[in-house]
Amino acid sequence: MIAIKAGELRTMGVEGTIEDAVLLIEQDRITGIGRDLEIPDRAEVYDYSDRIITPGLIDAHTHLGIGEEGLGWEGADYNEMTSPITPELRAVDAINPEDQGIKDAREHGITTVMAGPGSANVIGGECLALKTGGRLVDEMIVKNPVGIKAAFGENPKRVYKEKNQSPSTRMAVAALLRKTFVETENYLNKKKSKKDDEPFERDLKYEALIPVLQGELPLKTHAHRADDIMTALRIAREFSLKLTVEHCTEGHKIAEELAEARVPAIVGPSMTTRSKVEVRERDFKTAAVLAEAGVTVAIMSDHPVVPVHNLTLYAALAAKAGLPRDEAFKAITINPARILGIADRVGSLEEGKDADLVVFSDDPFQVTAEVEAVFISGEKLED
Repeated sequence: MIAIKAGELRTMGVEGTIEDAVLLIEQDRITGIGRDLEIPDRAEVYDYSDRIITPGLIDAHTHLGIGEEGLGWEGADYNEMTSPITPELRAVDAINPEDQGIKDAREHGITTVMAGPGSANVIGGECLALKTGGRLVDEMIVKNPVGIKAAFGENPKRVYKEKNQSPSTRMAVAALLRKTFVETENYLNKKKSKKDDEPFERDLKYEALIPVLQGELPLKTHAHRADDIMTALRIAREFSLKLTVEHCTEGHKIAEELAEARVPAIVGPSMTTRSKVEVRERDFKTAAVLAEAGVTVAIMSDHPVVPVHNLTLYAALAAKAGLPRDEAFKAITINPARILGIADRVGSLEEGKDADLVVFSDDPFQVTAEVEAVFISGEKLED
């Protein structure tokens, strides 16, 4: 058993913030939390009585392990630019747990990330949630898959226009999505209607999309411009799909529509240049406008677009731009956990959840705050 003393414990759960708290851990789970807990004699005690402890941070949108740092083309495995429709691809098959970016993440308190394909294809493949500590990706998985990646706007247009094939317009991107979901419906109906002894030829493309069509997994849609986001909402209504909007750069223009549709937004990266037309209105204020409208908001790094280890800085800048501080911290803890469907395990410090936590020397939004210790699944890391 491990007992951790905290000067300030920000649970991000029902307990709120607890001063002079004690956290008890057995194996990989939290077994006790409170102000006056008795510490068993057999417990290994860590005393952080003058420090701030938070849940392990969560980056809701990265390409960690798939877009490896410092390797160029050899480490770039996140875009299969040979067909615009590739839902059967699985991010788990490309992740290298020894990617330097994963090490950077855990050293800065990011204990869980979503890693997924890029946005070159209209449908890019399966995304997963994984811990940033571990030797094998199979041991690091929290949930696989957490959704299927799709993309609107400039990226699929540019990639396939250069190949002189469809889609080269926004119309074609939307049409291909509709066509693929109709084909999936036809495939599913045929699969359901076959007799038990009748042979059936499985198609991994449609098999991957069945959970999306049935509402079991969200379509994780890369969309910057407001009109592209509205197209995604339109298609989601047509096929009764669950949706998350990734990037949501112009989400401030349609915040009420997103709130009404109960679609969460994973916002960012905002600390980047206006590198293309569709991100010319990128602003840290977007998260505040969305949250004010009632949208569940998470903040992303989109690593390696901007470095994952600065996640607390991106949240702090969103707070500076108007997002309430508590909401800004939720955007890198419990909100991404809820959006990814893993809040039963991570995102807050509560009994029964994974013992993922970070010890900060000061308020995490202070630039000078140091990460002094990181625990993942009850194990203190020694990076």
